[in-house]
Amino acid sequence: MLDLGPYGFGTKAVRAGTEPEPVTGAIMTPVFQTSTYVQPRPAEAKVHEYSRTGNPTRDALQTAIATLEGGRFGLSFGSGMAAIDAVLRLLDAGDHVVAGDDLYGGSYRLFTKVYARQGVEFSFVDPSDPAAVKAALRPTTKLIWIETPTNPLLRIVDIEAVARVAAEAKVLLGVDNTFATPALQRPLALGAHVVVHSTTKYLNGHADVVGGAVVVDDPALHQRLAFIQNAVGAVPGPWDCFLTLRGLKTLHLRMERHCDNADAVARFLAEQPQVTKVHFPGLPAHPGHAVAARQMRRMGGMISFELKGGVPAGMALCTRTKLFQLAESLGGVESLIEHPASMTHASVAPEVRRAAGLADGLVRLSVGVEDQGDLIDDLAQALAGV
Repeated sequence: MLDLGPYGFGTKAVRAGTEPEPVTGAIMTPVFQTSTYVQPRPAEAKVHEYSRTGNPTRDALQTAIATLEGGRFGLSFGSGMAAIDAVLRLLDAGDHVVAGDDLYGGSYRLFTKVYARQGVEFSFVDPSDPAAVKAALRPTTKLIWIETPTNPLLRIVDIEAVARVAAEAKVLLGVDNTFATPALQRPLALGAHVVVHSTTKYLNGHADVVGGAVVVDDPALHQRLAFIQNAVGAVPGPWDCFLTLRGLKTLHLRMERHCDNADAVARFLAEQPQVTKVHFPGLPAHPGHAVAARQMRRMGGMISFELKGGVPAGMALCTRTKLFQLAESLGGVESLIEHPASMTHASVAPEVRRAAGLADGLVRLSVGVEDQGDLIDDLAQALAGV
């Protein structure tokens, strides 16, 4: 396989994990649509023995994602939540997790409604304050879990600072890098031990696959997670792997357009009289702007904002846009709008949302790759009617 070490990110996005298929010379990794593999002798597989354990199409995807994240080992899962679940399965009853207080609603639900019932304890703190993270540590803490930028308030967490806290306490640091992607931010290089993605989002980028991934650098940690991956079996099928691998090849191109468009949309929103607050790390007024400028190459394609009219105005706006389509998820080439309190974060209790600063009227945008002027015009006409 070609050594991609000397090459740039775009070259790695195109070439990582893929080599011409040796029998036919096919330039794309084939879809190995098989459940099992013939063995020459009992318990002596050529490479794979069963596709829950391993599949050549999945191998290619796992190698590609690990390469882009700068890690040695990648593991693919059937969804982003399955990937997060695999990391949480490293824990035992009585273990403690320090987590950010602004998380994807599905992560919060998994933590509080599933693992808390199994005896894992959680403390939720403002992750943008490393001192708060450190203060929340206990002798039983085994994991610090953060997103950056966070979902949906786009807070920025100083990964290096939190990594120092984790190193001093000898606990794992896990980073959900879904919003930034390795095109903009590489947490392993900043001291994280585990990086997680919902590959459904930017890595695939075409709103046609659900998937997840975990990337690590430590062989022993990889071995533990690979055991969980095989034992639990929450793996993606080869066709989903093929589609995600296809999406990765244009990640660097798409992210540039996402970033360009989001920057323009955020600046437009910041000037509108109906808008009271814009959450976007690319704006100089954003409290995490300096940290984001240091650890991210660009500021991403996600924006959230609040309107003067509160909940009624936010709900109304979500139904008035034409190009921004009302739907959950994010990171596809198409622009989406959603109301977190009633959609992606409905599983978070209202009092918990408000305590974390998530206003009930908050609107979240996933800014796509359409023409910039069309997106701004769409928001302008929608705002005019609210």
